[in-house]
Amino acid sequence: MISIAIDGPSGAGKSTIAKEIAGQKGYIYVDTGAMYRAIGLYMYRQGIDTKDGNSVSPKLKEVSLDLKYIDGEQKIYLNGEDVSHDIRLPEMSMAASNVSAIKEVREFLLDVQRGFAQKNNIIMDGRDIGTVILPNADVKIFLTASPDIRAQRRYKELIEKGMKTTYEEVKADLIKRDENDTNRPIAPLKQADDAVLVDSSNLTQQETVDKIISIIGEKTENVL
Repeated sequence: MISIAIDGPSGAGKSTIAKEIAGQKGYIYVDTGAMYRAIGLYMYRQGIDTKDGNSVSPKLKEVSLDLKYIDGEQKIYLNGEDVSHDIRLPEMSMAASNVSAIKEVREFLLDVQRGFAQKNNIIMDGRDIGTVILPNADVKIFLTASPDIRAQRRYKELIEKGMKTTYEEVKADLIKRDENDTNRPIAPLKQADDAVLVDSSNLTQQETVDKIISIIGEKTENVL
């Protein structure tokens, strides 16, 4: 099986790029961020402080997650409910960041994520895929862009989905999440030593896809 890890900060376009590449290569796309968002959503709905590991951890036994592909689109189900839209609400970004810093949450999801890689050719994106989840991935990419560019892209995405927010709010949230993800004690966001850095600040989406596909081709030539 071929495994491709794409890590990077919030708003770098990891999910969009990974889904496009998965479609072109015929790989399974695994959105780990959606899993953390779903757990964050569950805790948020229960009125639990998503930063409080002592409150979050015991509730994990109530959580069941499932990924399904419907008409070529990944859907995530929380206890049987399709929450693909709700997890993209702006407040779920910080909820996901908060629960992802909790050791028990990461352990809860680790086996699920690795199981996908053992059974399928996969492309998985997140913040610690190449460093923790799939340290032996065949290809590791660290995808980034400047904070301004990432905020612009995320703002445009949210507005197109009909969500009410401002560019300033989006940028502030993004910067705060960068700080949270980079400085958390457990599996912080960082570039793996053997990851290829791709800065998409001055690249179009298609140029970014083409560049990463080229890197994948070079790295997996002998594996295939």
